[in-house]
Amino acid sequence: MPSLNNLSHRELALMEALQRLGGSGRSAELAKMLDVSEETVRRSIKSLAKAGAVERVHGGAYLAGPQAGPSIFRRLGEDTAEKKIIAAATLPQIQDGMTVFLDVGSTTSFVAEALRLRRDLVVVTNSIGVAQMLVNHNGSRLHVLGGEMSSDERGTFGPMAEQQAGRFVFDVAVLSADAVSSKHGLLFHNADEAQLAIAVARASEQVFVVTAHSKFNERAPHLGPSPQELDLLVSDREPGKKLARAMAEWGTEFILAAPPAKGD
Repeated sequence: MPSLNNLSHRELALMEALQRLGGSGRSAELAKMLDVSEETVRRSIKSLAKAGAVERVHGGAYLAGPQAGPSIFRRLGEDTAEKKIIAAATLPQIQDGMTVFLDVGSTTSFVAEALRLRRDLVVVTNSIGVAQMLVNHNGSRLHVLGGEMSSDERGTFGPMAEQQAGRFVFDVAVLSADAVSSKHGLLFHNADEAQLAIAVARASEQVFVVTAHSKFNERAPHLGPSPQELDLLVSDREPGKKLARAMAEWGTEFILAAPPAKGD
C-alpha cells in the first residue's frame, strides 16, 4: 500500500484542491482546478484511495478520516449499482425539451448523469453537483436556486430557494427521500429539505420519487409532500404489501428498475 509520506506532487495538489472545496469534489471540478484531464484526476484518486487518504465515490472523492467530506459524497458511494439502474429506468420518463427539477439526493445525481442523453431541457436544481453535470450540455438551460448553502448536502435550502422554486412550472420533479412511509409518504431528516420538496411538488405536473429499496424500511422526522402528489416511484425492488397498498390508494405508479440483460 502506498505511504502518505510518498505522495507525488500531483497527488498532493489534488488533496489541497479537495481541502479548498471543503473536503470533497467531483472529478470534473478537480480537473478544472488542477488544469489536467479527468482521467488524470481519476488515476490520482485511485492512488490516494489505496494510500487511505481519500474515499472514492461515483464521480469524485472526499478526504478520509476527520476531514471526511459531506454526507452527499458518502451516499454517492453507497448502492451505486442500484442507483445506476434506477436512473436508467427513470430516463425514458423524461423527454427532450421538458422543464425538470432535480434535488440534492444521491440517487437524483445518477438521474442527472443519465439526463446528459437528453437535449434542450430546462433544468432547475438546488444541487451544486447536478448543476456542474448539466450546465452548457446539449442545449439545455440551467437554473440554480438561491438560498443558504448546506456544505453537508452541497445544495441550497431555505425560504429563498422555496420561493424561487414556486416561480417555475415543472413538467417533472425528481425527488429523493430519507424514508418512504406507507402512512406518510416521503420523510426527511432535514426540515429544510422537506419544505423545499413540498414547494417543488406544488409547482410540478408530475412528481417522481427515485430511491433504493433500503429507504422503504427507514424512518425520518420531517414530512414531505402529500402522498397524493407522488405520481411515480422508481426503485430496485418491489415495495412490500403495505406500501404497495398505500401507493395504490395515493394513485402512485411503480417502476421496477431491473439490471440490463447480459450482452446488452
